[in-house]
Amino acid sequence: MSLPRRALVGLALLLVGCAPDGSGPSAAVTPSAATPSPAVSAPDAPAPDVPAGQPVAAARPAPPELPRQLPGVGAQLRSAIPAGSRQVLVVTGDGPDASTGHAMLYRNDGDGWLAGPTWPTRNARKGWTTDHRQGDLRSPVGVFTLTDAGGRLPDPGSRLPYERSEDFVISGTGFDGEPLAGAFDYVVAIDYNRVSGSTPLDRRRPRGSGYGGGIWLHVDHGGPTHGCVSMTADRMRELLTALDPALHPVVVMGDAAALTR
Repeated sequence: MSLPRRALVGLALLLVGCAPDGSGPSAAVTPSAATPSPAVSAPDAPAPDVPAGQPVAAARPAPPELPRQLPGVGAQLRSAIPAGSRQVLVVTGDGPDASTGHAMLYRNDGDGWLAGPTWPTRNARKGWTTDHRQGDLRSPVGVFTLTDAGGRLPDPGSRLPYERSEDFVISGTGFDGEPLAGAFDYVVAIDYNRVSGSTPLDRRRPRGSGYGGGIWLHVDHGGPTHGCVSMTADRMRELLTALDPALHPVVVMGDAAALTR
């Protein structure tokens, strides 16, 4: 059955009309009056080495530049560091008359001085001196090589020559009444007025006994020392396993003001 022309026009309007929100019919748009759709740009193509659909990773920041000079160490002491030394333990006292401080082990592989962790330290009861003498109860300021180690306990893995001996023993109490037992369980000899390349127990004093000697890095006993530098047993084990004779390690030690000269 054929439909009247008016019915056919109404049916065509229903087929092409659609409200944007679906609420009802809208005016029909003939093809000749249609507004062209806006062009849709293609999405940016991913980087060639990134799979499609994956986010492009941000560029990694450049690593921080390492200091070319040892932080806190002035020209006078820097000039005393041997040219081949690429491992330096910097011991910084809290003051010229203080018996506490901290240490930091630095290593230089050609890109500057890379710092390790900070370790609390103790030093002589009366602080520091640039003219150490026997019995003055001050630790010597300066740059000293580190060549020999030892202790009452077995070698924890030191690359320095390590002598285990029961002669690394001490008894009695310290200045604050603390027991001294165990203070020499681990020892690194500081080459102040001693014969480098010998056991820390070697009592030879090349400059004479008046300038003192037996200056060591050893285990902290909970109080100030007579002239040595001490740190906890854990830190001493870390130090012993870190020091590398191939890097010619030295210690730079003194109160903060003295170090900056």
